[in-house]
Amino acid sequence: MKIVVCVKQVPDTTEIKIDPVKNTLIRTGVPSIMNPFDKNALETGLQLKDRYGGKVTVISMGPPQAKAVLREALAMGADEAYLLSAREFGGSDTYATATIIAAALKKIGFDLVITGRQAIDGDTAQVGPQIAEQLHIPQVSYAEELKTEGDSVIVKRQFEDQAHMLKVQLPCLVTALSELDEPRYMSTWGIVDAYEKDVTVWGFDDLKDALNPEWIGLKGSPTNVFMSFGKQAKAAGTVLKGLSADEAVAAIMDKLIQRHII
Repeated sequence: MKIVVCVKQVPDTTEIKIDPVKNTLIRTGVPSIMNPFDKNALETGLQLKDRYGGKVTVISMGPPQAKAVLREALAMGADEAYLLSAREFGGSDTYATATIIAAALKKIGFDLVITGRQAIDGDTAQVGPQIAEQLHIPQVSYAEELKTEGDSVIVKRQFEDQAHMLKVQLPCLVTALSELDEPRYMSTWGIVDAYEKDVTVWGFDDLKDALNPEWIGLKGSPTNVFMSFGKQAKAAGTVLKGLSADEAVAAIMDKLIQRHII
């Protein structure tokens, strides 16, 4: 089985701040990490390889420094890595990003594509499903369990207060929840091995046969970020003291009615 895992380098959102004037993310001095949901996806790919054999390829789109997360993936056990990096790709929204990654996946070849549920810097959960649409393959999102059966995968998909059990024929795409698998740590020998492997870098010219310049970058992006803002602290709540249970219930109900909640 040829498994391809899509990973993304993202800023560590526990340390990120918003520029109050420009309403944009302040990335200077903020460490970058592999998107956590993508680590869950990678672990699933590695476990499938451990059980059934095959090959795990990791792919990412971003600036040259995104090689760091690809080397981390190699250190965890991936076999090869590709970085999609070009000036023409800059400013791509989720649709344009999916178009570029899908073009690369066609060139690499795959049986199973696994992505994280969403990236923690954007939280759109759109790129994985959009890649599947670009490739015209079936997809299963929010996977919390996955196993193979012949030329199919059986996926337990989280859905509100219940779960779907779906059997999907390969090739297909699955997006991973954190419950899917607990990521392994890099081993010492894995780290050494990762720096002995090459990360293949593809630019626009490497994919131009499958890409229309009008579909990528800012020009090919139907959406753009209008404003970014941090989570606002909540005001202190009202504390009811010295009331009986009945009085407290009546006071709470009165507040809910005043705010038209009930």
